[in-house]
Amino acid sequence: MPYLGSEQTVKELRRALGNPSVQCDQLRYRNTVLRVIRAMSQGVDVSGLFSEMVKACATVDIVQKKLVYIFLCSYAASHPELSLLVINTLRKDCQDPHPMVRSLALRNMTNLRFPSLVEYVEQPLTAGLRDSAACVRRVAVLGWAKLHHLQPGTEIDGAVVNELYSLLRDRDPVVMVNCLRALEEILKDEGGVAINKPITHHLLNRLKECDMWGQCEVLRYLQRYKPKSEEELFDILSLLDASLVSPHPPVMAATLSLFLNLCSSWPSVGLAALERVCGPLLAACGSGSREMKFTALCHIQLLLRSVPGLLGTHYKRFFCGYAEPPYIKQRKMQVLVELVNDENVGMLLDELKGYCTDVNPDTAQTAISAIGRIGRSYSDKCLVILIGLLGLKQDHITSAVVQTMCDLIWVCPQCSDTVCSSLEGCEETLQDSQGRQALLWLLSVYGEGLSSAPYTLEVFTEEVKSEISLGVKLELLTATMRLFLARPAETQDTLGRLLQYCIEEESDMCVRDQALLYYRLLRCGLQETRRVLQARRSDLSLGIFIGHPAEPVGQWARSFNTMGPLKEGAVETEPARKGNPQHVTCDPKPKSALPDALSSCHTEAGPSDGGGGAQPADTCSGVVASSTPALLTLSLSPVVSPEEFERLWLQRLHEEPGFEESEEEEDCVWVEECIECTAMCHCSPQSLQATMQLVNVQTLAFTPPQALPWRIYLYTHAQHGPSQRSLILGQLLYAGPASRRGGLPAETEEDEQGKDEEAGATAGVAEDGERSGIKVTLRCQPSDDACVRGFISVIRTVLNTH
Repeated sequence: MPYLGSEQTVKELRRALGNPSVQCDQLRYRNTVLRVIRAMSQGVDVSGLFSEMVKACATVDIVQKKLVYIFLCSYAASHPELSLLVINTLRKDCQDPHPMVRSLALRNMTNLRFPSLVEYVEQPLTAGLRDSAACVRRVAVLGWAKLHHLQPGTEIDGAVVNELYSLLRDRDPVVMVNCLRALEEILKDEGGVAINKPITHHLLNRLKECDMWGQCEVLRYLQRYKPKSEEELFDILSLLDASLVSPHPPVMAATLSLFLNLCSSWPSVGLAALERVCGPLLAACGSGSREMKFTALCHIQLLLRSVPGLLGTHYKRFFCGYAEPPYIKQRKMQVLVELVNDENVGMLLDELKGYCTDVNPDTAQTAISAIGRIGRSYSDKCLVILIGLLGLKQDHITSAVVQTMCDLIWVCPQCSDTVCSSLEGCEETLQDSQGRQALLWLLSVYGEGLSSAPYTLEVFTEEVKSEISLGVKLELLTATMRLFLARPAETQDTLGRLLQYCIEEESDMCVRDQALLYYRLLRCGLQETRRVLQARRSDLSLGIFIGHPAEPVGQWARSFNTMGPLKEGAVETEPARKGNPQHVTCDPKPKSALPDALSSCHTEAGPSDGGGGAQPADTCSGVVASSTPALLTLSLSPVVSPEEFERLWLQRLHEEPGFEESEEEEDCVWVEECIECTAMCHCSPQSLQATMQLVNVQTLAFTPPQALPWRIYLYTHAQHGPSQRSLILGQLLYAGPASRRGGLPAETEEDEQGKDEEAGATAGVAEDGERSGIKVTLRCQPSDDACVRGFISVIRTVLNTH
C-alpha cells in the first residue's frame, strides 16, 4: 500500500536538496539526506530523487557518503542508466587517501548489482587486492565473489584465482577467511576451494587468530582434507585439541564435527573427544538463548545414541525450568529418560510426576510418556505414579496415561493385572479418540479378566451412532468380537446390535466391510473365528524389536553441527534400546575385549538318555544338532509365578553335581547347552525380552547390561505333537570373556569354575580367551527330549536374529 502523502514529501525533499543555502550548510545538507533515507525506510517511493542524491555523493563527509550509498544501492537496479552517473565518483573514491573511504566506495560499487557495471569494477577490485589497508582487501576479496555472482556464466581470470589463493597467507585473519568464502563461490562448479596439506596446516596454525565465526568457517572447510598418514592425523588432532573445549559452542561443535570426521577409523579417539565436550555442551544447555539451548539438547541426544553413560552424573542439569517454552521442556524430558539408573530413578520419577500436571497439555503428555518408557525397566514404581494420575480425572491426563499403559503392557505383560484393575470408570473421562482406542485395545486383549469389560463395551456401543472417529469404531468392533469369544453370554447382545448397526446403517465403507468380515467369520463357526482372531499376533521373522543397540558414532557423525538433529522433531529416545538404565553408571569407553556382533555356533549340549540328567557338553554335541521340530508349540499359560519358579529352580541345589535327575517323584531333567556369542553384555534385556515374547517365552528376571555375570531367567510350556505338555524353566548366563576374569590360563579358569559355579560359570570360552558364549541351563518337567531340542533351537534362532 503506498505511503499517504508521498508525492508532497518527495517535492519538499527535492526543494530542500536543491536549495543552495542548504547545500552550503554541511550539517543541514546531511540532515536532509537523512530525511530521504528515513522516508525510504517508511515506504515512500523516493526514486525520483535519484539525480539529487547522486550529486550529494560528491562530499568529503563520510557519514553523508554512507547515507547516499544506501540510497543508491536500493534504487540502482530500477535506474541502471542513472546509476552510471555515480560510477566516476565511486572510482575516484577508490583512490582516496582514507582507507575507510576506499573500502566504502569499493563495497558499494559491487553492491549496485547490474551487469553493465562489471567492466568498471574489475580494475578497482584488482587494485584492492593489493591495497595496504586490511579493510580494503577484505572488501575486494568478497567483491570478486559478488562479481562472479552477477555473471555466473563467465569465468574469473586464473590470475585472480591464484592471487586469492596467495591471500590465504595474508596477515589479516579476516582476509584469509574471506578468501575461502570467495574461492568457494568462484570455484563452485569445480568442487569449491581446494584444501591441500600446506593450506591445512597453515589454517590450523592461524585458527586462534580468527574470530568465533571465522573459526567455524575454517573448520568446515578443513573437513575436505584427508590426512595421508597416521602421524599427520594425530598432528592435526593435537592442533585442534584446544578448540575442542572452546567456551564458544559454535566453535566446539565445528571442532567436534571435524574430529569425528577425521577419526572415523579410530572409534576410541572419537569417543574420547565426545567425553571432552561434555562441559561446553552442558554450558550451552544453560545458555540464556532459547535457540542455543534447544540446539544443544538436540545434539546431546545424538551423543547419547552412541555413549549412553556420557552425562549420567549431570542429570539435574536437565530438570525443566518453570519459564522454559514447551519445546525445550519436551527435549529435556527425552534426555532425562536416557539418564535413568537405579540410583536416581526415584528422584527423576518425582520430577517427571510434577511435569504431568503442567498447564500445557503437550508438556504433560510428554512427561507421562516419559514415565511409561522408564516403566519398561522400573514398572512397579511407574505404575504407582500412572495409577495415581488417573485419579485426577482430567481428560488429557487420563488419555495420555491410558495410551502409556497400553504401550507399557505390550512390553511388560506381567503388569496386565495391575493395569486392568485401574481402568475401572476411566471411560467416563476419556474424550479424545486416541485414548478411547487405547482403552478398547486393552479391553480386547485383557477384557477376559476384567469384570466390567462387557458393560464398558456396551456403553461404547450405545454411543457408536454419535462417534465420529473411524479408529474408535474399528477398535470397538475388534474388541467386542474378541471379548465375545472369551465371554459369550455377557457380550452376545452387544455384539449383535453393533454388527447390525455397522452393516445396515454405517456410512463409512471401512467400518462396514470389517463388520461384514466378522459376520461372515462367525457364520464359519466359533472354532474358525478363534483361529483367526486369537492367533499369534506377530512372527519372529518380521524383526519387531522394542529398541536398538547403541549406534556407532559414524552413523550420525555427518549430521552433527547441521540442521539435521533439529529437523528430527520429538523423536522418542527409548531406554529399551540400551537395556536397563543401569548403563549410565558404566564406563562409556568401548570394551575392546568384547567383540561387537552377536553370532551363534553349533557347539551344542543336549539332554541325556532316558535315565534323566544331562551329559557334559563335550559328550553330547550331536544330540541337539537336528533341525527344529515342525510341530513344536510354545505357550505362556498357565502362568508361573516368580515364587513357583524359584521353588522349582532351587531343587537343583539339592541334586548331585552333573545335573542328575531329581529323586522326587516328578519326572524332571536338567540340560545344559552352550551357544557361542560375543558382546552379549551389550544386548538389551528389554529388547531380548520382547523378542522372546513373540515366540511365547516369558522372561521373569534379568540383570542389567554391562554387569557380569549377566543372567536371564525364563519359562514356557512346550508341546511336541500330541504328547503331554512340559514345563521348561531356563537360565541364560553370560560371564564375559577370559580377559575380564583376571587373564587366568584356561586350566586355572576351569578349576575356578568347578569351585564356584555361581560366581563365574563360563562354559563356552574359546581357547584363545577372546570369545565366550551363552550358557543355557534348562529344567524340563516332565522329561521330553523332543521339546527340549525344539526349545533350544528356538533360543538359538532368537539369539541369532537378535
